Amino acid sequence: MIVRIWHGRVPTPKADAYRRFLQLRAVPDYQSVPGNLSAYVLERPEGEITHFLTMTFWENMEAIAGFAGEDVEMARYYPEDQDYLLEFEPAVQHYEVVGGSERRPD
Repeated sequence: MIVRIWHGRVPTPKADAYRRFLQLRAVPDYQSVPGNLSAYVLERPEGEITHFLTMTFWENMEAIAGFAGEDVEMARYYPEDQDYLLEFEPAVQHYEVVGGSERRPD
């Protein structure tokens, strides 16, 4: 399993709207791609800037290419991102998941 991690920064006053956009547009898009296993959005306010990380989990790099295209290291953006993001980081990071567990509440 491979995790794809993307980072973005938005002005804190736009954080609520960007979070909604990610949940309504980006996460369903990730999950529509064959080989996507899950998607999580992390958020951390830091004064006037709020950081977002998206972590998408994939079966393999071929599945990621189905989402990202041939250059899997390149970040993929939506047209709506221009309304929120302070900059467009060019690359994402990939890590192989080599351990862990998931505990569900009873």
